[in-house]
This record gives sequence, structure tokens and C-alpha cells, in this order.
Amino acid sequence: MSVQPVICHAQPGGVTTLTLNQPERRNSLSMTMLAALSEAFTELARDDATRVVIVRAEGKVFCAGHDLKEMREHYGQQEAQERLFHLCSQVMQQIVNLSKPVIAQVAGVATAAGCQLVASCDLAVAGASARFATPGVNIGLFCSTPMVALSRNVSRKHAMEMLLTGELIDATRAEQIGLVNRVVADEELDATVERLAGTIAGKSSHTLKIGKAAFYQQLEMGLADAYEYTARVMTDNLQARDAREGISAFLDKRPPHWVDE
Repeated sequence: MSVQPVICHAQPGGVTTLTLNQPERRNSLSMTMLAALSEAFTELARDDATRVVIVRAEGKVFCAGHDLKEMREHYGQQEAQERLFHLCSQVMQQIVNLSKPVIAQVAGVATAAGCQLVASCDLAVAGASARFATPGVNIGLFCSTPMVALSRNVSRKHAMEMLLTGELIDATRAEQIGLVNRVVADEELDATVERLAGTIAGKSSHTLKIGKAAFYQQLEMGLADAYEYTARVMTDNLQARDAREGISAFLDKRPPHWVDE
């Protein structure tokens, strides 16, 4: 077993990489892996130096979902099973609630809760050989919790097709249905994600925080309430120093100098 389930690496420019580091276990979301991810996201929430987070994995499998061997060991132990799914749901919500954008860098296979992890991230870039599935139906355990993130990212019928058939889809299909933002050649994956993260990290972190929170909040509202809410958000945003600086820089035709306030 790998010593560190998750490796956290801060790069120059405000980008931090979280690497799932148990390839021998197909980077499955065991209790140990989930606890490590939860701790990492808790620390990142406090880290002002981090502006963008990349989630990637070692080995040929991005994430195979829950550890089925671990789950079998807990047959009949309902409390242990509840703890597992609660912790997994907590991690997915930590990603959504994190004030910094999170990018999934998907190489290899992402299945079940691994597909849920991809869907929970704000953005996702996949290598051409990546594959995705929610195959719980094939083993008698419907992917009910992965369904939450999946159904909020792809259309209802596409989500149902993945959930009901359990079949693998390729990266191109994942892009077509909105599960990932873009697909690139495997050898270009690292560089593509680094460029994307760098572009986002160059924005005002204060503005990104406001925008990400508002995006997810308005999704849960009706149309009129969403416009009322986002109008208040924009009014408040306009009072920020970075908004005033950004507008002035645009009008003065100069690069902005962000203070993240």
C-alpha cells in the first residue's frame, strides 16, 4: 500500500495538485483515501496561496470508485456503510463548496464514485484514452450517490442511460454529453491542464470565489429568484477593489493588478 493516499503539491503561480496515489488499488475511494481527500480539501480551504486545484491520479486508472473488497468486509455493518457514503458525500460537497476552482485531470478509467469525483469537479479535462461509467447496476448496487453529481452535469436522459446500462463511454462521448470540458491527446493532457489552471489562477481569487459560489447557488433556484439573487451578487461584487481595478484597467487599456479583495 502506498504511504500517502493523496499527495499534495503546491506549484508556482497558485496552482496546487492533489494526486490520488494508490494505483495498486486502482485509486479506489476507500475510507483511507476519502479521509485523506477530505483533510486535503479542508487545508486548501484555508490556504490563501492556492488559487486553483487540480485533481489527478497515478497509474492507469483515475479512480475505480469505492473499494469493493472493503465494502464486502463490512457486510451487515450498516453504521460502517453509512460512514463510508457520508464521508464520500462530504468530500464531493467540499469540492463544490471550495472557494477555488477544481479541475479533474482524467487519464485512464473513472467509474462509479470515480465518475462522481469527475462530475463533482468544476472543470474536467480528459485524455483521449479515458473511459467513464457508472456500472453499479451490473453488480446489484445502483450508483445512487454518483447519480447526484452525474445528473447535475449531464442531461437527464444521458445520465439515466449511463446509470441503467452501466456501460463504459469513451472520452469523446463524455465531452459530447458534458461530463468533461475537453478531450486532448494523452501526451498533451498534463500541459493542457497546466495551461488551463494557469489561466484561471491569473484572475482575481476574490472574483473567482464570488462567481463559483453564485454559480452553484443559482442553479438550485427558479428563474426569477436566480436573477434577483445574482443581481445582488453583482451589486456586491462591484464594490470590491478588484472589480473597480479590473474595470479601470480595461478602460485604461492596461493589465489589471489584483489585490484579491
